[in-house]
Amino acid sequence: MRHLLRLLQHTAPLGRVRARWLLEGLLAAGLGLGVPAALVLLLWTLSPFPDSGAGGALHVAADLWLLGHGADLVRPDTLTGAPAPVGLTPLLLAALPAWLLHRAVRTALVPDRYAHDWGVHPADGPRAALWVTGGYLLAAAVVVVCARGGPLAVRPLDAAVQLPLFTLAVTLGAAWAVCGALPSAALPRWARRLPGARIAAAARASVAGLAATCGAGALLVAACLAVRAGAAQDAFGALGTDWSGRLSVLLLAGALAPNAAVWGAAYALGPGFTLGAGSAVGPLSVHGDPAVPGFPLLAALPDGTPGNPLLWGVLAAVPVAGALVTAWFVARSRVADEGVAATALVGLGTACGTGVGLGVLAAWAGGPLGTRALAEFGPEPWLTGLAAAAWTAVLVPPFALLLRAARVSGLNARLARMVRRPREAADAKAWHRTDARLSRWAALRRTSGVLVPELPDAGDAADTADPGNRRTARGVPNPARPTDDPDCR
Repeated sequence: MRHLLRLLQHTAPLGRVRARWLLEGLLAAGLGLGVPAALVLLLWTLSPFPDSGAGGALHVAADLWLLGHGADLVRPDTLTGAPAPVGLTPLLLAALPAWLLHRAVRTALVPDRYAHDWGVHPADGPRAALWVTGGYLLAAAVVVVCARGGPLAVRPLDAAVQLPLFTLAVTLGAAWAVCGALPSAALPRWARRLPGARIAAAARASVAGLAATCGAGALLVAACLAVRAGAAQDAFGALGTDWSGRLSVLLLAGALAPNAAVWGAAYALGPGFTLGAGSAVGPLSVHGDPAVPGFPLLAALPDGTPGNPLLWGVLAAVPVAGALVTAWFVARSRVADEGVAATALVGLGTACGTGVGLGVLAAWAGGPLGTRALAEFGPEPWLTGLAAAAWTAVLVPPFALLLRAARVSGLNARLARMVRRPREAADAKAWHRTDARLSRWAALRRTSGVLVPELPDAGDAADTADPGNRRTARGVPNPARPTDDPDCR
């Protein structure tokens, strides 16, 4: 921590602005820790048999907060006597600190978000990111010290590595999103030669394709859960016997839902995942004896390889959906205007981004849950990343070229004109005019007798609304009311 403060002081001297940046990091850490603390205290209050006091509940909240940053926990009290690691990170717990850090960096750089001209210099982004990171890690160091010991303890060395990596990755990404790229003068000489526009376009397309792939994996898991709803309900009832237990299981299942989406994407891409040491579950084969705990989300696990061709089509739709979204972003980028070669090159570049991104998510979505059978749990990061890169490299370039050709030839515009609502004709507009409505009303009255009343004149309506301002139907002013004419005074 001392070296980090020296680096901060050398990068940007402490002042009023830098102190505000430091406080933004402290505030983000406090808010992120307050949400799991409130939920854990609520469950502790509702529990009919609390094992410990409020201090134990706050200790569990600190453990969950550290687990959301990727730090491994250790369960020392086991039946065998050997400490059991808990390294599976619920991705929903990681999403909250990431959003708070992004918000802290954006607030530090742009205090008034409603300002039309932000006036943020790109060089201020890394400085603000470092100062926000410093404030965040100051609070994290206190939490690590308080989380030592107890039924779940954090590994200090692991937390000293995972917390700075997580915080720096999020804050620097947020600074890049707010400020944009650094000026060329601030970059090293080797970085100035890189095609920044193409790298940025490939990065944006990779993020979009990664989100589409995980979303399709979430739909696959939801469909499997709907088919096996009975088994999921039995597992839910077995784990939660009272209301506090059921609420705890429900919250844990919600926190692990993004993990299930990544698992579904890894399964559809081909590598699958492991459910214990020596086991592998994939669409092509199932090896070993998977150790399946009784948990509602695990009820969606397949019994074997899919034998129906329709199921193979559903599995193939996951990588195809991600490739289509990635190709659409590539074809709509400015780089696609440079030509066919640039489009194909950016499409190939998205394979690296998608592979790295899904590999990182696979590493975060899995981890050990104990020893022996549950020492390995989740998808393999390297295999998942390579599979995602291979699918992207094969599908994205041809899809991107087809979408670019459709955009250049004007096919998209013609399709949009075909499905667009036809414009209203001129005679249809005339139908709603006042004289046309009066004519229709008069014709209706002539044919209906006394059923339709006569429309009052405009002058009569004005007299009824304001008797003191009586005017005739022709617009002649009422002599009873004084006017502004000097001759009438």
